[in-house]
Amino acid sequence: MSAYFLEGYFITMGINYHQVKIKNADDFVILDDQGFQYITSDKEMLSLNLAENLRVHSSGCIFFQKTIKISPFNYKTTTIYLHKILAETFKINDKTNINNLVGFVNGNKLDCRLNNLIFRSRAVASRTRKTSSSTGFTGVYKEHNKFRSVISINGKSRHLGMFKTAEEAAKAFNEMSKKLYGAEGKQNKLD
Repeated sequence: MSAYFLEGYFITMGINYHQVKIKNADDFVILDDQGFQYITSDKEMLSLNLAENLRVHSSGCIFFQKTIKISPFNYKTTTIYLHKILAETFKINDKTNINNLVGFVNGNKLDCRLNNLIFRSRAVASRTRKTSSSTGFTGVYKEHNKFRSVISINGKSRHLGMFKTAEEAAKAFNEMSKKLYGAEGKQNKLD
């Protein structure tokens, strides 16, 4: 076994998992038995030495990349995103024309256990992204001394109101998101 693997097999909260060291960070990717066996014993994965060369992408996802020289001026780059290859190998029956992007159920991009990987639509994936708003809440923007709450419906922005606090505006967003999108709707975390 490679030096990049932690010794042994871990059991935490009744869930069996393996941790594999990431090459460019002081972190580990979490895999279940199937994923771990795949990256450590599949012929193609072994030929790439994938398990010992996993890195964190700027997006936070775990990936492998290798560039080989084909001729003096020609190179070929192979890029494999771990969550995508695992989902497309073991969960391909869950993929549809609409639900075709792989996401993480718990939001942790280091957790590549199969039960944490899910095929989602582009709309659902966009609702799970972190907010870029300076207020820290999705759909909430400061305007002068008040906070505007907005939500996207069919690609168009809908004004939900102006509020005294960012928390009130976030609450309005949460209520409309739940009404429109149910369990797949984005929810701001409020204290």
